[in-house]
Amino acid sequence: MRLISLSVLMLLTLFNASQIFAADRLYIYTENFPPYNMSTNGRAFEHSADKIDGICTERAKAVLDQSGYDYRMKLRNWNYGYNRALKKANHGIFCTTYTEERAPMFKWVGPLAQNLWTIFAAQGSTITMDALEDARGKTIGGYRNDVRSEYLLKRGYEMSVIESDDLNPKRLALGQIDLWIAERLGGPYLASQQDVEGLIPVFSFNDVDLYLAMSLDTPDEVIEGLNKALQATKDNGTFGAIGTKYGL
Repeated sequence: MRLISLSVLMLLTLFNASQIFAADRLYIYTENFPPYNMSTNGRAFEHSADKIDGICTERAKAVLDQSGYDYRMKLRNWNYGYNRALKKANHGIFCTTYTEERAPMFKWVGPLAQNLWTIFAAQGSTITMDALEDARGKTIGGYRNDVRSEYLLKRGYEMSVIESDDLNPKRLALGQIDLWIAERLGGPYLASQQDVEGLIPVFSFNDVDLYLAMSLDTPDEVIEGLNKALQATKDNGTFGAIGTKYGL
């Protein structure tokens, strides 16, 4: 009887340990947004961290590794990862823009990088812009739950929003949209992957910080641990070395 009790106790201990382990595992999502985040194979989906690269990805991995937390990293379309980070404990998404509107929706780790919002026209276009207002009356390509698209939608600009940004360079080149809202470095890189060259950056604005955004149900001590790990990567030179690698 005593042996049975000891066996049951050991099983319960192992079960509780596995539950704690599972609860501490972080599930991190990103999208194809080169050169910040991207599949090393040029695919739309990746299931493991070693198949994902980019400025933000390398910095996020450095932080997660430094923190000691167990994690899984996957690449999906933005809308999928964003909604999981909104709704599920210990889930997060990077690199996402910190805004006043988004601030209460997540817990934040970063910043990991910065970007400059840019409106592009197609090669050969005669469109010029001196101010954002000059885009009124033109159809601007974007994608769902992207902060730039949300910014323009809220201000009444005519947006054509799709599920993933991958198709927008082709849409622009084919004249299906007049302009495309993207990122100054990332826009041309993404376009080149779709064999679209010669995009014209007609207007840039809103230099913003990019973060790892974690769900509100993620414990505060986890967020604190991740931000401490971020500072450690800065102190030991890893953070800066990654930036130098990408020309930042």
